[in-house]
Amino acid sequence: MMMVSDDCLVECKIDDSDEEQMNTPPPPPEFASKALPPAPKTPTPPANSPSPAPTRPVNRDPHGINHHLKVEVSDVLAEPTTPHSIDGVWTYSLVGFEKTRIWTYRCLSLLFAVPLAFLCGVFLAILACLHVWFLVPCIQLSNTFLPCLRSLFMCAVNVFISPFCMSLALCCTQISISLSNKDLDRKRDKDTV
Repeated sequence: MMMVSDDCLVECKIDDSDEEQMNTPPPPPEFASKALPPAPKTPTPPANSPSPAPTRPVNRDPHGINHHLKVEVSDVLAEPTTPHSIDGVWTYSLVGFEKTRIWTYRCLSLLFAVPLAFLCGVFLAILACLHVWFLVPCIQLSNTFLPCLRSLFMCAVNVFISPFCMSLALCCTQISISLSNKDLDRKRDKDTV
């Protein structure tokens, strides 16, 4: 008989609630019986519930901007299996690490959160104001006037610059350079002397 170690076992959560049965799709028509089973009754909440309904925690980072800051103790502190400290020391170290991290963050956020949020709000308001009242109007005006300026620029190029460049190009096409072996021999002789 073979024994399985505890490391290989995985804990699985089993949910026997009625919600899963209500969300299951109906069977295919070939497997469905003629008589439909009675529909499951929806659970009715008690009339006077003694405790308030639990609320979901607010997700303060819905876009995962600070995903890299989710640091656990095992990401920073780790002991090898052979040389390790006393269990109490390790436990108190972990608790001390977590409490120090949490309370330091809370104290620093108490000091800096409101002023930095205020500065970020001012900065983003200035940026939005400049974008709405300066940058976008300048871009829109330039998109409106650029076709006119482009046509004027093209006329100036076609009237003044293009004829000059064409005549210069025609003059340069008449230039020809020919090299012979005599010229190369003379150059070598000068270099050797």
